[in-house]
Amino acid sequence: MAVAFTFPGQGSQAVGMGKDLADAFPEARGIYQEVDDALGENLSKLIWEGPEETLTLTANAQPALMAVSLAAIRALEARGFSLKDKVAYVAGHSLGEYSALAAAGFVSVADAARLLRIRGNAMQAAVPAGEGAMAAIIGLEQADVEAACAEAALGAGKAAACQVANDNGGGQLVISGTRAAVELAARLCTEKGAKRALMLQVSAPFHSALMTPAAEIMREALASVARAAPVVPIVSNVTVTSTSDPDEIARRLVEQVVARVRWRETVEWFGANGVSTLYEIGAGKVLSGLARRINRDIATASVGSAAEVEAALAALA
Repeated sequence: MAVAFTFPGQGSQAVGMGKDLADAFPEARGIYQEVDDALGENLSKLIWEGPEETLTLTANAQPALMAVSLAAIRALEARGFSLKDKVAYVAGHSLGEYSALAAAGFVSVADAARLLRIRGNAMQAAVPAGEGAMAAIIGLEQADVEAACAEAALGAGKAAACQVANDNGGGQLVISGTRAAVELAARLCTEKGAKRALMLQVSAPFHSALMTPAAEIMREALASVARAAPVVPIVSNVTVTSTSDPDEIARRLVEQVVARVRWRETVEWFGANGVSTLYEIGAGKVLSGLARRINRDIATASVGSAAEVEAALAALA
């Protein structure tokens, strides 16, 4: 049975993440230096020492999470692990796609860091602060959530927008759009029987049509970097299909900024295509928890610490 590597998205960050990887593996520490050099700042100090509110800023969290994921990959490779030989597919949740693609050689680590800094800044700037919002809807069918979004977009006034941004599985959907529309949709979802409708503390309405200016910035940014076919196919957030075509991947990364993250379908795709184990590479265990709720037949493991690197090497030998 096959193995897939998955890479976490925003929300998995924590001060101190990946520090013991740098301490245990010089090759992992080298990743942090590459990222620091690419950005012209000491991001690794922020990752390891905080403050948390600065690390959580979108423009910092995105390259920081990528750095930790790639540090874990570099630690594995330092011990003789080969992604190409041992892994059938890679995938990442939102920004995690960039981590997955850097791990697989689509872009360099330095370019991935610069792209994610551009992406974070562009997503933050796309909508004035306070005008957008996101909410988590728990325990309501997707069709009902989509209907609530459509009704709210019509009922919240001119230029209102609301759509499903993340399908995370396990009965959890995230909606995104203009604040008034999202707040109305959340109330409608509660009326339709949602167990919970929770407004999220986020800085922008990610994965919505409001991010179109950011998508255009990413189109230009991706066109300006060297790209290569990844050594392992990636399963796209946008299409839930695997590809190794560099131009196709770049197009999907642009679409991803405004499109739904189809994570439930991604895990289901893995199950249907012979994947028996998902490794979550980098900070946290969010994706492992989601996978267990989506398909209990797929085993999960995390690789975000030196001890977990050793365990993965033994399991994948």
